[in-house]
Amino acid sequence: MHVTVSTTAGRVRGRRGEVVTAFMGVPYAAAPFGPRRLRPPEPPEPWTGVRDAFVPGPSAPQPGYLPAMASLLEEAVEPGEDCLSVNVWTPAPGRTGGRLPVMVWIHGGAFRNGAGSLPSYDGARLAAEGVVCVTLNYRLGAEGFLLLPDGTSNLGLLDQIAALEWVRDNIAGFGGDPDNVTVFGQSAGAISITALLTMPRARGLFRRAVTQSGAGHHSHPEDIARRVTERLAALAGAEPTREGLAAVPPERLVAADGALGRDIAQATDPGQWGESAGGGTTVLPVVDGTTLPERPIDALAGGAGRDIDLLTGTTSDEFRLFLVPLGIGPRITDEVLHGFLAGFGLDPVEARGTYAAAHPGATPGDLLSAAMSDHAYRIPALRVAEARAAHGADTFVYEFARPSPVLDGALGACHMAEIGFVFGNLSDPLAGPDAPRELSDALRGAWVSFARTGRPDGDGGPGGTLPPWPPYADRRLVMRWGDGALRTHADPGAATRQLWERLRHPLPSGAHAAGSRP
Repeated sequence: MHVTVSTTAGRVRGRRGEVVTAFMGVPYAAAPFGPRRLRPPEPPEPWTGVRDAFVPGPSAPQPGYLPAMASLLEEAVEPGEDCLSVNVWTPAPGRTGGRLPVMVWIHGGAFRNGAGSLPSYDGARLAAEGVVCVTLNYRLGAEGFLLLPDGTSNLGLLDQIAALEWVRDNIAGFGGDPDNVTVFGQSAGAISITALLTMPRARGLFRRAVTQSGAGHHSHPEDIARRVTERLAALAGAEPTREGLAAVPPERLVAADGALGRDIAQATDPGQWGESAGGGTTVLPVVDGTTLPERPIDALAGGAGRDIDLLTGTTSDEFRLFLVPLGIGPRITDEVLHGFLAGFGLDPVEARGTYAAAHPGATPGDLLSAAMSDHAYRIPALRVAEARAAHGADTFVYEFARPSPVLDGALGACHMAEIGFVFGNLSDPLAGPDAPRELSDALRGAWVSFARTGRPDGDGGPGGTLPPWPPYADRRLVMRWGDGALRTHADPGAATRQLWERLRHPLPSGAHAAGSRP
């Protein structure tokens, strides 16, 4: 059965299931190519009649994953120019008085891969719990995150804001409450959301946020952003201007971005590339002083976003997703490990001993993974919670600890391991066979409860009543999922956390150390 809903650009026809109706590939902005290439998003072209919304729109141009990772991660559908679209799942289509909570998903993929239409992000199970679920695409790589000489930057973030404006203007027709919007996202999506918390253009567009494995440190100051643009343009054989880059076919920019990642990975001076040192990312949100006035963690420390409810967290073994499939772990010696630890600003002997005590029997590769997980994910998330607590803003913190059984359990509770459980889609590649449905029900219930009430333990959810989940605050309380009875733990991993006591802090107010990595 089909259902029709009106939007500001025209009417769309969705497909109704037993409980939920899905509207796929609805444009929220015009195709960002041709004369609109490398420019801020513009409203979609209106249409007459009723537009079928049965299949997702094209994904943004992207390289896909390395062969060693491809079996573990879902690849986006065929890229195309008309890539700025949303997908909507709703239990109450056409009920403008439905006033259901709205959950808007911003996907990850290192700012170079991904799409809102991946199977793991299917929002039907979330919508069946009584929310309107929206997923979106945004521009990636060079198309979305270069700093151009005329000051244009953060086009991918502006796309996300345009999608949230579409939600504000249209979601009531799908049964959602435009005044009760929660943005949730993982990795690059969570980094994006942390930036949105501090962006003037995003104010008032959402009330709550969930950031999974991404926080507020990962951005580029202007000097590094200019270096990224200039080097990427050179690799693409173009002038580093809007006109020069817009003349390059998208696939050549994608290839140049990949080449830049290899350049960054081989750089001998890590400070040359700031938070992209190592090559895991190339482009990042740009602190341009206009669209993104400050590095997000610094803005949060100054009080930005304190009126928005926040749930944040990480997985226990984030970095194993990157070390294990590529076979890097066995090649890590103690000498290499000490070099990395010193590069982070840690005392390598003390840090190695502390991580080894926390991970008995671990190899140097295992210890590197634990330290990298802390540097890139856990410590930045805790710095966000600490910064908000200083302004009286509650933050609920979690750790997802259920190990993935994939690759004989070698991945542990790695980056992305929680996503299928949040959405209730246990065919996710990292969930593995016989994934516990009750864990998914409880986790999904907490996310839905947070979207509805601002507290993850507010109404129990489909898995039954959750135990009390107080905010992080002075006791450093963290809810651990998937490793036994569900409960909060006070300062889990305290010994390794304390190694970073002087590191990864927000800059003092007014201080702008270009390219610094405190």
